[in-house]
Amino acid sequence: MATAKTKISEVKDISVEERLKALYNLQKVASDIDKIKTLRGELPLEVQDLEDEIVGLQTRIDKNNTDLEELGKTLAQKKVEIEEAKTKIAKSTEQQNNVRNNREYDLLSKEIEFQTLEIELCEKRIHEYSADQKTKSEELEEATNRLKNRQLDLEQKKNELDEIIAETRQEEDRLREESKEIEKMIEPRLLTAFKRIRKNARNGLAVVTVERDACGGCFNKIPPQRQLDIRLRKKIIVCEYCGRILVDKDLTNATED
Repeated sequence: MATAKTKISEVKDISVEERLKALYNLQKVASDIDKIKTLRGELPLEVQDLEDEIVGLQTRIDKNNTDLEELGKTLAQKKVEIEEAKTKIAKSTEQQNNVRNNREYDLLSKEIEFQTLEIELCEKRIHEYSADQKTKSEELEEATNRLKNRQLDLEQKKNELDEIIAETRQEEDRLREESKEIEKMIEPRLLTAFKRIRKNARNGLAVVTVERDACGGCFNKIPPQRQLDIRLRKKIIVCEYCGRILVDKDLTNATED
């Protein structure tokens, strides 16, 4: 704990000018890392979108397979019911030849009529289920082909992304290490503010220079007295319009020499 307090104390002992230089250098490194990410373009998002689409297609394929399996079982059951109804009709027809009165004959006739209606209903259901089966099969074929194409696209995009990452990994690692070293020179509260401003700012610029009497981020005019305060480097000054940290041109030139 004492060591941590010592480090915080050492950071606080650094002059405002040195903090401003550290913030500007940190911004340069962060911008260089952003450029590397820009090289990757939309590839990371495209890879993620393809992965999500593949998951969705696989889910659809699994559901279609389940639906087709259920339809197959239902169709088979309806065919069994038709055969059972035909058997009952044949049995009732045979029994009609041996009836003893009209009442028995009428009962058997009603049974035959009922089983005939059952067959018609089963055939209607078979027709409907067969149509559903055809539609599901077409959807399954389409989804399967689409899945194959998307998997090929994903493989290609991943290879492209991996190549770019491989080409830039060493430089990015170096910049990230440099960033960590610079961050050690900035007190936690100020570093948190820098990261918050950078996250919300256009192009990730949290530290900007004064250009032609205006903020280099939002381009609003800066009053002369405020410009003087910025050049004196006695305190951290932010743009009253966009909230970015402002530094003077001479300080940036000094950090680049």
